[in-house]
Amino acid sequence: MSVRTQVAIIGAGPAGLMLARLLDEAGIESIVLEARERDYVEQRIRAGLLEQSSVDLLERAGVGERMRREGLVHHGIHLQFSGERHYLPLSELADGRSIMIYGQTEVVKDLIQRRIDDGLPLLFDVSDVAFEGIETARPRVRFTHEGVAEEIECDVVAGCDGFHGVCRPTIEGRLAFFSREYPLAWLGILAAVAPSSEELVYAHHPSGFALLTMRSPELSRLYIQCAPSERIEDWSDEAIWEQLQLRLGLEGWDLAEGEVLEKGITGMRSFVCEPMQHGRMFLAGDAAHIVPPTGAKGLNLALGDVALLARGLIEWYASGDDATLTSYSAACSARVWRAEHFSYWMTSMLHRLGDDPFEEQLQISQLRYVVSSEAAARTLAENYVGLAADRFAASLDGAARRIGPIGMPR
Repeated sequence: MSVRTQVAIIGAGPAGLMLARLLDEAGIESIVLEARERDYVEQRIRAGLLEQSSVDLLERAGVGERMRREGLVHHGIHLQFSGERHYLPLSELADGRSIMIYGQTEVVKDLIQRRIDDGLPLLFDVSDVAFEGIETARPRVRFTHEGVAEEIECDVVAGCDGFHGVCRPTIEGRLAFFSREYPLAWLGILAAVAPSSEELVYAHHPSGFALLTMRSPELSRLYIQCAPSERIEDWSDEAIWEQLQLRLGLEGWDLAEGEVLEKGITGMRSFVCEPMQHGRMFLAGDAAHIVPPTGAKGLNLALGDVALLARGLIEWYASGDDATLTSYSAACSARVWRAEHFSYWMTSMLHRLGDDPFEEQLQISQLRYVVSSEAAARTLAENYVGLAADRFAASLDGAARRIGPIGMPR
């Protein structure tokens, strides 16, 4: 069976679903294809920190009601090292902007529910996705759904299917890749206990990094640094809490413990592909870039990508103006590399990088500078809450011309 739509969106994560929502508001048709089942998509635990711009985007898209009701607004973070805990007032340092604790899982649930309520096509458990004619004006997407071979003819393909998806490999011969694997991993738990701090605590410790964050007033999310080669089966709940107590411990303050509901180990990498477009295929989110979780940028980068991509598509369909689509990759790249550097800097400053005491003292010196210098604290705060898009506008001059008009790659 063959159907026609304007934009075929591959991936029902936050990037693909938000793009579909923004396009629908503008009257642009789309079909969303997702390889996983709905239950899996709605239950997988991912990031939980939204920049101010992401919060604003969700509200403008009409899917922010539950976020505003249940999300936790934060105006600062704590940095802990050498047995001291220091507070950074992010909002004071970053022109009043704040962050919101609201899980990516909840964002995805809200977007899925809205699309289903609107009666718009969203297909789960899709397999055998393949593409034809990406360099033509009428790309085709072939796939299997419920045992039936189907085909979509479209104007544009949006690759929002993550790092391990099928979209980037389709055009990888036209892309450059930049990557770094870190000898670090995070062991994370979701615990049924009220957070022991009202705002996040980032802890540098001789035994390794630790992070105290939260998902709700009743649920805590906590992490400890470990080696990528370690297995979660070798970590008992008691051993995890022991390390959390050691690394987050502070005189006069207690870390409350509770039942561990989920736990897992995630390796850390940095990855960027350029450009994020070729012909009529545009990549967004983890399909194009990965950041270490230390800077809390992954989800926010994905939402920023599709906000720009949606604007470009809306302008193109409305007037034939493809300037924003042509410059899409260059505009994203400036913001992505800033986030990559910030995430690398936070990771390098806070994690144990080996047994070299000289390196450890450099880290402590950097942390002490951040908490004692307003200029250094402001730099961290501005990057953490998210730099405004206009900060990157100057970097686009000339860069977009190297891509060429959509459908006519040079």
